[in-house]
Amino acid sequence: MAWTQDDLTAISAAIATGARKVRFQTHETEFRSLDEMLRIRDQIKAEIDGTTTGGLIVVEYQSGT
Repeated sequence: MAWTQDDLTAISAAIATGARKVRFQTHETEFRSLDEMLRIRDQIKAEIDGTTTGGLIVVEYQSGT
């Protein structure tokens, strides 16, 4: 699932109000703890900002001959 700014806004609002349920695009999630929500919020923000780690790396090699 590609995260959106709306998803980040939704989880941030839930954190601010103490809610544990958040509606993301097509589904609703109930988190177990504030710590879990903060972790997911940071992951969403990193993906939106383009600063996530991991993923696919493609390397091209050409022979010198």
